Parts: sequence; C-alpha cells; structure tokens
Amino acid sequence: MKRVIVRVWRALRPVQWRLLWFTRAKFMVGVTGVVRDAEGRVLLVKHRFWSEGRQWGLPGGYAKKAETFENTLVREVREETGLEIRVRSLLFLKSGYRLRAEVGFEAELTGGTMSTDSFEILEAGWFPPDDLPEGLQEPHRLLINGPHEACT
Repeated sequence: MKRVIVRVWRALRPVQWRLLWFTRAKFMVGVTGVVRDAEGRVLLVKHRFWSEGRQWGLPGGYAKKAETFENTLVREVREETGLEIRVRSLLFLKSGYRLRAEVGFEAELTGGTMSTDSFEILEAGWFPPDDLPEGLQEPHRLLINGPHEACT
C-alpha cells in the first residue's frame, strides 16, 4: 500500500503544492523587531489601533506573500518610522495561535531620519532598556530584556 501511495504522490508532482495548499492550515506571520541604536537604546512606537493604555510596543507587522521575515521587519520599520535597519539574529519563533505565528528579531539602526506614519503610529522614540514607557506591551518588555524571558 505504501508503494502505491508513493507512486500516486510522485505522479502528482506538478500539482503537489496546490493539493498541500488546500489541505493545510493557513497562517499570517507577525514579525517584531528589537531595534537598537549605537547607544543600546530600543526603538518603540505608540500604535494608534492598539488598546488604550497598552499602545507602546516594538515595531513590526505582518509578512506579505513571498516576503522573507527579515524583509518584513525592514519594510515595517521603514514604513512606521522612516528608519533603516539591519536584521541581526532571530530572537524567537512562536506558533500555536489559531491564525498566526510570531517571529522576533534583534536588529540595529543603520540610518534614516525619524518620521512616523501618522495614520498608524502616534509617536516613536528611543528608550533605554531600563527606562521603558508606561503602556508598553508586557511581551515586548520581556523581549527587550531577553528572549529567554519572553519564550517561557
């Protein structure tokens, strides 16, 4: 029986991806970045659409089709703040949500001039890790202080 299944699967090679697409779960992927400047400060943005009192957080957004997660973070930071970054390393990858997965990266400032997207972002700023604003999302605070704390 296994040999028959293997033959059928191999015969379906031209349409395998389409079959998998229809039979597998679909997820959005949220990408977040802990962006630091040369002084070690962290870039935070105040999101217009997040809950009152919990609007401060790390920059990020959802990946587009065929976009690498690193490129998603570069694009989102540029759109939200006008800044240019270099993605350094993966901090976390979390699944288990119903419709999304979350990816977090460490990144560094490489250039640009701060100018916020006034539709989505109320304000943005650089904060020392030991002096973060009130209203910062707790998972983001944990991620800034070390991914080991955010992933437990």
